[in-house]
Amino acid sequence: MKNWPPIGAGVVLIMLSLSARAADVVLRNDAWRITLDTATLALTAEPAGESPVRLSTGGPARSVDDLRASPEQASWRWGNGDYQVSAGLAGSDLTLAIKARAAGILPLLRQPAAAIGDGLIFPLAEGHYIPSGNKDWQGFLLDRYAQFDTSEDLSLPLWGLDRGRYSLTWILQNPFNNRARFTLDGAGLALSLDHEFTTLNLDQPMTLLLHLGPADPLAGSKRYRELLVSEGRYETLARKITQAPGAAKLIGASHIYLWDGGLLSTKDIADWERFVALLNGHGALASELRHGFEKEARSILAQAKGPRDAYLRQALIRNVNEALASVARARWQNEETPDMRVLVESYGELRSQFALAFAGAVTPDPTQWGGGTSVATMTALRNAGLPKLWIGLGEGWEPGLWHPEAVQAGVKAGYLVAPYDSYETALQAGDNPSWATAHLGGRANRDCAVVLKDGTLRAGFNQSGHYTSPDCVRPLMQARVPAMLSKVPFNSWFIDSYATGMVYDSYRPGASISQAQYAAGAEASMHWITDILKLPAGSEDGKASTNSGTVFAHGMQTPVIAWGDVDMRENKASPYYLGPWYPPEQPEIFFKEVPLKDAYSTVYFDPRMRLPLFQAVFHGSVITTHHWEFDSLKLSNVRMENELAQLLYNVPPLYHLSVSSLSRRLPIIKRQDAFFRPLHEHLATQKLVGFQWLTPDRLVQQTSFEDGTVLIANFSTHAFQMERSRIDPHSIVALLPGKAPSAYQVAEMRYPR
Repeated sequence: MKNWPPIGAGVVLIMLSLSARAADVVLRNDAWRITLDTATLALTAEPAGESPVRLSTGGPARSVDDLRASPEQASWRWGNGDYQVSAGLAGSDLTLAIKARAAGILPLLRQPAAAIGDGLIFPLAEGHYIPSGNKDWQGFLLDRYAQFDTSEDLSLPLWGLDRGRYSLTWILQNPFNNRARFTLDGAGLALSLDHEFTTLNLDQPMTLLLHLGPADPLAGSKRYRELLVSEGRYETLARKITQAPGAAKLIGASHIYLWDGGLLSTKDIADWERFVALLNGHGALASELRHGFEKEARSILAQAKGPRDAYLRQALIRNVNEALASVARARWQNEETPDMRVLVESYGELRSQFALAFAGAVTPDPTQWGGGTSVATMTALRNAGLPKLWIGLGEGWEPGLWHPEAVQAGVKAGYLVAPYDSYETALQAGDNPSWATAHLGGRANRDCAVVLKDGTLRAGFNQSGHYTSPDCVRPLMQARVPAMLSKVPFNSWFIDSYATGMVYDSYRPGASISQAQYAAGAEASMHWITDILKLPAGSEDGKASTNSGTVFAHGMQTPVIAWGDVDMRENKASPYYLGPWYPPEQPEIFFKEVPLKDAYSTVYFDPRMRLPLFQAVFHGSVITTHHWEFDSLKLSNVRMENELAQLLYNVPPLYHLSVSSLSRRLPIIKRQDAFFRPLHEHLATQKLVGFQWLTPDRLVQQTSFEDGTVLIANFSTHAFQMERSRIDPHSIVALLPGKAPSAYQVAEMRYPR
């Protein structure tokens, strides 16, 4: 065991003399020793009793002036005064901070492959352990993460190194304006990090913290949580519930998206012959609707007695619903600034007009109309014995405007009901009218757009419209959301994109914002919904850099997978094709069961290489689940791994439901709910404090929580015997203090569509 000698004044003078000549600074305490090349920022760490490890080979050499050093502190001017650098050692933390005098890209870290040690601890979505030399991960990272953004692409602004008897973690205390890269380094992977100082962020230093931790894969996450708490930036779920008491209903709730939110379903037609006759008639509304019909619907109308086939009836109703939505949208879209009163009244007024114009052909009570979004669906969920649900309307807030009574029925049943809303993209007039939430008006599209350095406007999602500044569009949100609430009793809200970590610099003259300010603006919008309107607000992903104000998030447990993969996204003949956004009453992209390619199933779902890194920080703060593209029932060949990991990390499942899928999916939902709900009710506000592999093959895993609760999942095909219980294959056991063990086994069945 190496013991460092006591450091006195003479040692300091010698170190200063050597530093001035060799440009090295040595910082040390009882725990470890850091050697830092002041000219290149090359860095070596040597924990007490361990061999030195080179953590960064450094960048281009720069001049060093005004070097001042003590055993635990150092500072100097760097690069002819272009930068001011300071380094400080405090216990198990090394802090390195750099301030810049002018804009530019600065190489910070050049981590060689050898630094990784046994494995890389990497916060891609919930978290992963990447064994050193693993070829599957190496190929994936070189392909998908050859260059990545530390705010948008990492769930936490950190990564860790498994050094066997100890761990090292880099924590980026400024997660913005950073670009990282994986490159081949011999048989392994090197990781480099650059920071861009811009004219918008020169007042913000780039600060990195290197943490020396125990041999615990969660050590870095735990230290990051401690930092958030000490800086007053950690929001507990308990506090969020005091701000928005309805958030308590998230505890124990499964998450569900409902589809088929149009005005009518086939059951709402009382007389098909009369219905077709009225659609073919000379009424003003019928004529307006026919104008939007597709060829198939026009041919159906030629059948005088109306369609007798269920497929044709559904096709006709689909066209009627889409035509009705187009008529409603035309009343408020394409304005410089939407009239929110006109917007929220258009749908109800049109429903009344339709009921009058088609009286005798439709059932007499419009409050009972609808398919997925209907009073009947809410009643079916309640009657199924599901006492707690978060229900999102996948088609936005339009289904709620068509069917406020359905939303009210869900609220009355004890559920949280929310629309899927968005403000990050503002479309141009006439562009994709069905993306109603993104029609924020011509002014927002023009005057709120993010401006690039060259003065052009940043294209929005899928190259449509423009991405917007959150602060600029917030007044629209503050007008639209209350207007919606005046018509529809939503008691939760979901905002697309704001918690994804996707942030931008905007160089708009007179209204420029840095990435950090963009993030703060998105968080302020989330806080307004949660703190002012008292609605538990959710968003996409829940990344640490942008999740303040977010109560729940979709996309952390299973993220978006393979965005650019042709077989999954475009090739309809591929068995891996996720499906189209069609039909609207049950879009295949959400309901079609497909296998996942082996390469992706290994990377995303192999339990031996998964870690609850995000939960180690935010369990008890942000409730997370799957991205809606990959709900609990989507991927057929990783069902067991997916379900057990979700339960082991104590996060809720997420499902899609339509009218035709209710009878087949509700039994599956109920089965997991019976195990998950009481467990989450007990643990949701607690910290996740531990994770262990219990077998050499890492297929039996344990999580532990602050009250002593232990969850043990067996991903293997063999039973695992413990002192208190036997854990069957593909099962999880919950051991709560003072209570009998409870168990759940993944059903040996394929999920239905």
